Amino acid sequence: MQRILFALLLTLSATLADAKVWQAKWITSPTASEQGNSWFCFHKSITIDDLGDQRAFADIAVDSKYWMWINGEMVVFEGGLKRGPSPRDTYYDHVDITRHLRRGKNTIALLVWYFGKEGFSHKDSGRMGLLFDCHTDTFSILSDDTWLCHHYTAFEPTEGTQANFRLPESNVRFNAQKAIDGWYAQGSHPSFERATVVGKAGCEPWNKLIERPIPMWRDYGISDYLSISEEQDGDHTIYRCRLPYNCQATPYLEVEAEAGKLIHIQTDDYMGGGEPNVRAEYVTRSGRQQYESLGWMNGHEVIYRIPQGVDVIALRYRETGYDTDFSGTFICNDDFLNRLRTKALRTLYVTMRDNYMDCPDRERSQWWGDEVNELGEAFYALDSRGQLLARKGILELVNWQREDGVLYSPCPSVIWRNELPSQMLASVGYYGFYTWYFYSGDESIIRHIYDPVKRYLHDVWQMDDEGLVITRHGDWSWGDWGDNIDLDLLLNCWYYLALKAEREYALLLDKQSDVEMIEAKMEGMRQSFNRRFWQGNEYRSPSYEGKTDDRGQAMAVLAGFAPKDYYPAILKVLKREHHASPYMEKYVGEALFKMGYADYALQRTRERFDKMVNHPTLTTLWEGWGIGSEGFGGGSINHAWSGGTLTLLSQYVAGIAPLKPGFEEFRIAPQMGDLTSVIASVETPYGTIRVSILCVNDVMNINFEVPTGTTAHITRRGKDVTFGAGTHHIRLSRE
Repeated sequence: MQRILFALLLTLSATLADAKVWQAKWITSPTASEQGNSWFCFHKSITIDDLGDQRAFADIAVDSKYWMWINGEMVVFEGGLKRGPSPRDTYYDHVDITRHLRRGKNTIALLVWYFGKEGFSHKDSGRMGLLFDCHTDTFSILSDDTWLCHHYTAFEPTEGTQANFRLPESNVRFNAQKAIDGWYAQGSHPSFERATVVGKAGCEPWNKLIERPIPMWRDYGISDYLSISEEQDGDHTIYRCRLPYNCQATPYLEVEAEAGKLIHIQTDDYMGGGEPNVRAEYVTRSGRQQYESLGWMNGHEVIYRIPQGVDVIALRYRETGYDTDFSGTFICNDDFLNRLRTKALRTLYVTMRDNYMDCPDRERSQWWGDEVNELGEAFYALDSRGQLLARKGILELVNWQREDGVLYSPCPSVIWRNELPSQMLASVGYYGFYTWYFYSGDESIIRHIYDPVKRYLHDVWQMDDEGLVITRHGDWSWGDWGDNIDLDLLLNCWYYLALKAEREYALLLDKQSDVEMIEAKMEGMRQSFNRRFWQGNEYRSPSYEGKTDDRGQAMAVLAGFAPKDYYPAILKVLKREHHASPYMEKYVGEALFKMGYADYALQRTRERFDKMVNHPTLTTLWEGWGIGSEGFGGGSINHAWSGGTLTLLSQYVAGIAPLKPGFEEFRIAPQMGDLTSVIASVETPYGTIRVSILCVNDVMNINFEVPTGTTAHITRRGKDVTFGAGTHHIRLSRE
């Protein structure tokens, strides 16, 4: 039943945009311009005589973000998604407002933030606008020219350094001397202008409206910092306020002040990854006042720079984030691995919001090398709501396909349209789109992605006379951060894995002629790969002159090119060569497990991640093996691609992996290495799989729960034992 409901949710999300009948009109401010980083107040008073028995849903679209109050109560804290389900269209929110309405007079108020610039994760429409559509059998609340609107000039541009060009968000400055008190309160009657009607739903520049495919944000409420320290800097006091972990936070303050004092707010991660993130400023008015800066920022500390003439009463913060539960679990007898997983989970969560991000500071961009690792982690760490973020990204990636058939990331973006071939092959293939389908069991996604993937793999990519891939450098010839990258070797492995996935897509859609074409290409690659790349004791491209690439050895194993008698030689290479970044280290670790070398897989993990895991204050994993100049790509301290070990611990150490889509059938095949105990759980569309393993001498005692409607397989020494729903126990030899 749980699986059926999940599938219905996905289908409904995909079709609701076409079924929705819109009655409201797009409205804007008569004084609105195309100036970016501008804020607008919208206000509507309405009398409702009969609430009726129906639930009341408001469908709300904006460019770019909004905050909503009904009768003075905050209902939505940061609504709206960054724009770009396709190059033309716009997302809208579907919000249940039933309990906030009352019989009689009601006040609807929205504060809209218009980004007005592109960045690497947002398509600017070029115009600020609001669409609000709520209609039931007994009443309607529809945006039209009876709404009031005001350009809220208390929000001003900051001076000095601005957020770097990759971010569509800007710094936020609020001048409290221009504040409009109580404009959103119940029964308020602000002296705003009447809104201007732009057109019906579906009009330019917002075009087709697509229902938000992910949950509204989770609001954890206003909280106290863990600790606050003070230091003097001339005539300013610096307050360093410690957050419990790296999170998405909006800073709050309560002060007594003279008018016109400027307070600066940023985090310790303001220059994360080497480029300026967003920051905030607040200009005081006279007297006691409270303020919350609405643009989220992230880090381990929020830093307030407060001048003389301002007395601090309270400093707090609000954490918001993606609405998902950390439902998957893993704990073992190795504290290092437990801490690594905890940091990986924190890194995964802080890089989730409108889209999967490479990092939440420098870019907030949906790079697909990162997302492939993130979506795999989500299935072992999060509930089904968390997994929907990757589905959104998959659809965006194919919807933004270039005219020449090339797929590129990050998108939504028009200021970056460059292809990284290795990342795109990883995305459309076995570890990307296919993993999402196979782990979720959602076959509907295949219909959406099949033609764009086929076009990319067969129109854009070409094969040579030996049936191997002709290396394409694309717009950025990137195989990984770091040195000693054997790109020809890697691209052939990634392409084969993409074909492997495409073959499954074609089988699902009963495209037999395509299956035959794909299988012929795969067979050609199998015939030629080892002849070209295997050099007797390692994989290497004939023209490659660098040190042997550990990534290439791993990918040859994962693609299935390496026969078992090559494994000892490959192991020697992986013990000697350590070139992979934290992104590709996941694939090196997986190859070691695939070859049966669990002991060394865990040893290498401990060695490579030692500095990150044992860092005393940072709660997230890094882009490279060091921070800043010691790292790669800017050296940010929160890159979810570094958390691939989270997947490996559940998938290989605990041994839980699907054998049929959606875990309808799954295996339990623990590779414990030197560990003696493991407890793990994984949420599936059918329910939760739970496994507990205790090793005594050479025996593994395994207790496990099989959800209703599923079958568990335990294979040992060539024998496959199946178990139906229920709680079971089995003893197996550790060897």
